[in-house]
Amino acid sequence: MGSSESGVLIQGGMVVDGTGAPSRIADVRIRDGLITEVGEDLDCGPEERSVDATGCYVTPGLIESHTHFDGTMWWQPDLEPLPGCGVTTVVMGNCGFAIAPVHDDEEVRAQVVKIFSFFEDIPEQPFFEKVPWNWRTWSEYQASMEAGTEISTNYGAFVGHIALRLAVMGLDAWERAATPEEIEQIAALLDDALAAGALGLSTNLMDHDGQDRPVPSLKADDAEFSSLFEVLARYPGTTVQVVVDSLMRMTAHSAVERLAALSEGMPIRLQWAGVPTLKWQKDYGIQQPLADLHTRLSEEGRDFWTGYAHVPITVTASFNQSLLFAQSNEYVWHEVITAEDPEAKLALLSDPDWRARARHSWDHESLETAFFRNPEPMLLDNSANGAGPEGLTLGEYAAQLGLHASDALAEWVIANGVDSTVTMPPWVQDEDMVVQLTRDPLAVGNINDSGAHGQLFCGAGDNLMLYTHYVRDAGILTMEEAVYSQTSKLAQHFGFTDRGEIAVGKRADVTVFNLDEIERRAKYKTYDVPDGRGGHTWRWTRDPAPVRLTVVNGVVTFEDGKSTGTRPGQMVRPSESI
Repeated sequence: MGSSESGVLIQGGMVVDGTGAPSRIADVRIRDGLITEVGEDLDCGPEERSVDATGCYVTPGLIESHTHFDGTMWWQPDLEPLPGCGVTTVVMGNCGFAIAPVHDDEEVRAQVVKIFSFFEDIPEQPFFEKVPWNWRTWSEYQASMEAGTEISTNYGAFVGHIALRLAVMGLDAWERAATPEEIEQIAALLDDALAAGALGLSTNLMDHDGQDRPVPSLKADDAEFSSLFEVLARYPGTTVQVVVDSLMRMTAHSAVERLAALSEGMPIRLQWAGVPTLKWQKDYGIQQPLADLHTRLSEEGRDFWTGYAHVPITVTASFNQSLLFAQSNEYVWHEVITAEDPEAKLALLSDPDWRARARHSWDHESLETAFFRNPEPMLLDNSANGAGPEGLTLGEYAAQLGLHASDALAEWVIANGVDSTVTMPPWVQDEDMVVQLTRDPLAVGNINDSGAHGQLFCGAGDNLMLYTHYVRDAGILTMEEAVYSQTSKLAQHFGFTDRGEIAVGKRADVTVFNLDEIERRAKYKTYDVPDGRGGHTWRWTRDPAPVRLTVVNGVVTFEDGKSTGTRPGQMVRPSESI
């Protein structure tokens, strides 16, 4: 079905309408991009085709609340495997990272790409080859997206604080607070973006780059944030999205308190990431103070939403493109990542002086919570040339060789090639907190970083685990709760009032799935990312769930186990802001 013209009738499914209401057997009629009827025993019209949903759930399409497809959408418009995972909308421009607005200076524009590439592990070359860069303001970027892209899902985007600062201040954005005149220009660019339909402002009070420099948004003073909040207050329905640090420097609590104080008395909706859901964060004493802060802000009536992930993080260490070492304060090993070519990487790994520095950094400079402090479970599982050994842990291999773990890893990479990867042990999830936040009225779920960190993990398809594990296998959430948290709740949060429910008059973003058929499939490598040299490098992906059917704006994007190739996605905006 390549368009919505003929209509479709989904019959006999268990409709979970997205509101949290009890599910019921019903038929759903779709015509001209809208849900036009929901009821029992509806007759299939002569210009409709029927989809048998017996034994399946029929739900609103899933919303990916935190992605980084800003660049990827230009060179991978199918966004595979999202259609086969029931996804109908993606939210981009998170964490302060965005590709608009941009400065006139090419060097500063290149800095936007380098920042995005480093922090989101996306190769730089496709940004320069595939993205048109025919904009300076966010409104021009919005027009270019709508004219120049056709993708498989709907998309909404924040304007990034880092991009705003670079567009006005150039490279000085890394170094200092903005002047009053610069703050006025930054605010004007934000106003341009919100008027054009940006979801709001995303900012970053967490990250340092590969040289341990705080990102430009960490240089913004209170006067700058206050000015930006004043602009946001003029656009009801918009959101401030901020990433704060509960992983490394543990500044999350003070960062949220700062923003809460600066926005006091203003109609600001703020989404912060968030109450941690990892077991070690609970044991380390990080979780409870942030959970208490969330509760306090809620009781004060603040429109502050905590973001959370429901999937335990299993990451892969690549030696070509990864922020894992730098974000663990392991900057000596990060030198291997930034080395220019394979020969330079191998030269470092063989150098006795580098090895001595690496051992010291591994033991004394990496964060206490870093994987490197406990190398025994790190799995040597993905050799590029088959030299091996594979299947051993780094701890076992180091014991065999009688070497420090850092030296043993260096030896393994030299033997197996710099395209090899090793897998870190998964962090254990605090499932009680996941359930608590899923039920919390001021929490944003389905945060999974799809489209980013392609050689670190695969976020696409992580949404399914809420259904397969928490509902089906563990039985600790109802299907109604799980669907609500990934559909209507998120639509309300972002201001997408025309979708997110199975209801007459809503946009026909719908998915149909059999709970016994879907899985969060195993990740594997696919070589489809342009490498800037006429070839392709790899990223992690996974197979579709598969769902039975995905419909975006009334157009079927996935059916019969495969994507249909249609690209009906449209830009979505906060309804109250335009």
